[in-house]
Amino acid sequence: MSFVEYGDTIKDGDTAIVFLGHESMFPVKVQHGTVTQTKYGVIRHSTDLIGKKYGSKVTCSKGGWVFILHPTPELWTMNLPHRTQILYSTDISLITMMLELKPGSIVCESGTGSGSLSHALIRTVAPTGHLYTVEFHQQRAEKAREEFREHGVEHLVTVTNQDVCKNGFGVSNIADAVFLDIPSPWEAIGHAKSALKAEGGRICSFSPCIEQVQRTCLAMEEYGFTEINTLEILLRVYNVRTISLQIPDLGKAAEDNSSAGFDSSSASNPGSPCTDAQAGTVQFKSGVPLRDMVGHTGYLTFATKSLF
Repeated sequence: MSFVEYGDTIKDGDTAIVFLGHESMFPVKVQHGTVTQTKYGVIRHSTDLIGKKYGSKVTCSKGGWVFILHPTPELWTMNLPHRTQILYSTDISLITMMLELKPGSIVCESGTGSGSLSHALIRTVAPTGHLYTVEFHQQRAEKAREEFREHGVEHLVTVTNQDVCKNGFGVSNIADAVFLDIPSPWEAIGHAKSALKAEGGRICSFSPCIEQVQRTCLAMEEYGFTEINTLEILLRVYNVRTISLQIPDLGKAAEDNSSAGFDSSSASNPGSPCTDAQAGTVQFKSGVPLRDMVGHTGYLTFATKSLF
């Protein structure tokens, strides 16, 4: 099993996702002789998981069932053990695009944290690229190495335990892009510039506070970065549902005009409103925003290393 090379069959030692529902799933390490408890009963790894295909529907001991999914960076982001605050797919997708990442890219990252962004970056640059990720906290760095090894991507990533603001990334003039998610990113801008290729590259800094953004932008200007801009993503989810409205009574003249102008072809059009003449109502699909939405997560500041 690998997060970048998908396999069909569940094997001993794999990391799999137990899917109970869209709002209920969790990762499990498949091990011979081990059992996993769910609200639907026990899952026996030896008989219920090992040798089965990913995506299989597995019946638990109480008669309920779950699906066993192959892990992806997106599923891992939703289910990983949180050692720090993490980035979610909304921000990750923009970071990947704005840093112009592709297979073969070399990326430097600090800090590693819980590895949410790291897994997405590794999947993007595979199979010939590489991620150099720096984590200040020793235990988090060791845990990240262990997870990358279990997930079959250790050949695509190098984890370093050091202070990026003092010691940099440990590489020079090889990176296509640099990502910073640290309390004082302005102190690491010089090291980021040194890590980027001589012919240029992109940098991104994630900061939750606007004061951090201001200091980071000043440091970027000082080190000669260009095309500096800051973005914030606010994801607004809409609920598509059927709404019924009462047909207004506009009198006999309006009813005659409506009948004369009726196009029979519209009745067979699935996109047109559905009229219930007996009830005097019309039904149509409408997108309604949810009452609650995720607000501010952080600011993403992007810039380009100048060639001059």
